[in-house]
Amino acid sequence: MRILTVDVGGTHVKFLASGQKHKREFPSGKGLTAERMVRAVRDRARDWDYEAVSIGYPGLADHKGPRAEPENLGGGWVGFDFAAAFGRPVKVLNDAALQALGSYEGGRMLFLGLGTAVGSALIAEKTIVLLELGQLSFRDGSLADYLGRKGLRRLGREQWQRALGQAVAALKGAFAADYVMLGGGNVEEVDPLPEGARRGGNENAFEGGFRLWETAVAPVEHVSPADVWKLVL
Repeated sequence: MRILTVDVGGTHVKFLASGQKHKREFPSGKGLTAERMVRAVRDRARDWDYEAVSIGYPGLADHKGPRAEPENLGGGWVGFDFAAAFGRPVKVLNDAALQALGSYEGGRMLFLGLGTAVGSALIAEKTIVLLELGQLSFRDGSLADYLGRKGLRRLGREQWQRALGQAVAALKGAFAADYVMLGGGNVEEVDPLPEGARRGGNENAFEGGFRLWETAVAPVEHVSPADVWKLVL
């Protein structure tokens, strides 16, 4: 099956189709509505052949599509008929979960996306569980306060790296993960890798989009911070 994967971000929309070697992209931002995104992607991918579409969405999403409007984009995402707009079957997945799926190397994997905030997901036995670990308490703030982009700028790379190492060790143990996959735009700042961690990257979102149609993946669940203990106890 030929898949078009669309990774919607706060600054750019990136997309790639099965069999193509180079991604394409365009700026996003506060004025980007769902309708404008689809129109721009279709126009720029009109010479590509694809049968279905995977969308990585920067917010809560389930099998029905986006569940909340994005903070850094325009409106009109919740309830939008992506299948009708693309003229193809469409699956929508949270962007962190999509990158996690593309990064998955078997076993029980915990994913941390190091970007503007902290994306997170757990994959085990072909089930993807979307988490909100960025909201968990950490030191005198939250995990996102320390590991997000603002935390990196405030702490400096050395202190940020130390906080990351502490978080990886604690979360790996709490979730009984075989390994922690680090992704997101700031993964390039990580050196060395914390013990038990592996390096992924934003490009894995495209592989996640392809896998979303090609493998038997259970429906995505969303777990709030209050429910995290139900998973780790």
